[in-house]
Amino acid sequence: MKLVCCKLNALLIIASFHFTALSFAQKDYPSKPIRLIVPYAAGGGTTITSRMVGQQLTEAWGQQVIVDNRPGGNTIIGTQAGVRARPDGYTLLYIGSALSGNHTLAKTPYDATKDIAGIATVSYYENLLVVPLSLPVNSLQDLVALAKSKPGQINYASASSAGSTHLSSELFNSMAGIKTKQIPYKGSIPALTDLLGGQVHYMMSVPITVVGYVKSNRIKALAVSGEQRMIALPQIPTFAEAGVTGVSLKSWQGIGVPTGVPQSIIDKISDEISKLVAHPDTKDKMELQGSVPFYNNAHQTTGLIKSDIIKYAKIIKDANIKLE
Repeated sequence: MKLVCCKLNALLIIASFHFTALSFAQKDYPSKPIRLIVPYAAGGGTTITSRMVGQQLTEAWGQQVIVDNRPGGNTIIGTQAGVRARPDGYTLLYIGSALSGNHTLAKTPYDATKDIAGIATVSYYENLLVVPLSLPVNSLQDLVALAKSKPGQINYASASSAGSTHLSSELFNSMAGIKTKQIPYKGSIPALTDLLGGQVHYMMSVPITVVGYVKSNRIKALAVSGEQRMIALPQIPTFAEAGVTGVSLKSWQGIGVPTGVPQSIIDKISDEISKLVAHPDTKDKMELQGSVPFYNNAHQTTGLIKSDIIKYAKIIKDANIKLE
C-alpha cells in the first residue's frame, strides 16, 4: 500500500511539474523566433501577406518571425510540415483555399478538419483573369470564342490544384461552355513567368500577384470574378459584365497551427493579427493590390475551413474535377 502511495505521489509531482512548465511557457510566449511555413513558392501574393503578418508579430513581441516557403505537392508538402511540427506555437502555417480543395481531391497525410486549428484570417480576394500580350484576344468574349474554336487546345496556368485559381478556371469553363486544359504550378510566380513568356494562354490569378503587371501593360486583364470591380483596376469588368455569369469564388488567406497548441497562445497571435487587419495602412496596401482586409478569430477561422470544404466539394463534384 505504501509503495502504491509513493508511486501515486510521484505521478502527481510529475504532472504538477509539467502543468507548471506549460503555464510558464504560455505566459512567457514567445521567448524565441517563430517559423511561418508557407506552402507556396516565394514571390507571390502569399509571400506578401505572410511577410505582413511576420512583421506585425516581430514588431509586437521582439522575436523574429521567419517565413519558410515550402512549395510542392499541391501545397501538401508544406502543410504536412506544419501539421507535424511541435504544437507549441513556434511553428505557424499559412492556410487558404487549397486546404479545402485538397481535402476532397487529394489523399492528404493529414485531416484539415482535425489536424489544423485556425488562428485568424487576414484577407480575401476574387481572381483576375489575365492573358499574355501575344494572345490575340482583347476581351473575355474573344477568349471564349478562341476556346470554342479550338476545343481542348487552350490551356491555363494555376498556382496549384484544388485552390481558388484552379476552381475559378473550372467554373469559367462550365459557365462559358468551353473546355480548356489546366497546367498546375508550385505557386503563382512560376505560373506568371510562363504566362509572360506565352507558354500558357491564360491564368486566373490572385490579384496581388498580377496587378502591377497589368498596370505596366506587360499582360492584359480581361475580367475579375465576383460581383464588384476591383478598386485597383476599376476599368476591368466583372465576368458577369463581360457576358459570363456565375464565376465567383471568394477566397481567403490566413494563419493556422497544428492542433494541440494552447488556446492562450492561439488567442494571443489572433489578437495581433486583428490589429494588423484593422490598421488603415493595411487596408490601403491590400486594396491597391486587389485584396480586402478580412479578419475572423480562431473559432471562426476553423469553422471557415470546414464550411469551405463543403463548398469546394460541391464545385469539384459538379465540374467533375480530377487531379492528374
